[in-house]
Amino acid sequence: MHKNEKIIQAITHQGVLPLYFHPEETTSLSIMESLYRAGIRVIEYTNRGRQAMKNFRSLKKSAQKKFPGLMLGMGTVNDLKSASQALKAGADFLVSPGFTSGLARLAKKESILWIPGCFSPTELAEAQAEGLGMVKVFPAQVLGPAFIRSVREVFPDLLFMPTGGVDNDNLEAWFRAGVSAVGMGGSLISRALIEKNDFEKLQTDTALVLKKIVTIRNSLV
Repeated sequence: MHKNEKIIQAITHQGVLPLYFHPEETTSLSIMESLYRAGIRVIEYTNRGRQAMKNFRSLKKSAQKKFPGLMLGMGTVNDLKSASQALKAGADFLVSPGFTSGLARLAKKESILWIPGCFSPTELAEAQAEGLGMVKVFPAQVLGPAFIRSVREVFPDLLFMPTGGVDNDNLEAWFRAGVSAVGMGGSLISRALIEKNDFEKLQTDTALVLKKIVTIRNSLV
């Protein structure tokens, strides 16, 4: 199996892709460790600050030493420059808020998994035409689960991962609409928890989300 397919399979299996950025390297490492201990094996670290690339390199080194099987992607990749930097830093995959043909070409050339943000049937059609396996529906809270129900059958080759506004309360609605996974940022890795350095609670909360997804999926069978 190609590495890209393996990553998509891992994201789909865990059902949630946690995403975050923190300017402090040590805090970023502690968050990664908590997520891993909870059972997470694929994480998106977002390119949202000056320290992002430097922190990402450190996370990557730490993952290789201490967290076997952990795959780290770089999110908020908006242009070719940040995509190249992320690849140099060892990103296993790239995630973008939008769809651009330049990034689609780069991903193809480098044989790297790229998950673009899509907001319209036009963008979904472009993603499917490019042969992409998974798309991030973003911002998900604007579109809602009904959007997924409406487009899923028209784009049978795509797996959908809504991101933005996904939380514990609407988790079931998204999976009932037919998503393969959800992206969760602040609703999982909350600022309040991180400010208190409560990494144990983050681990517990993450484990509960994973458990809840299994329960929801079992109820859909």
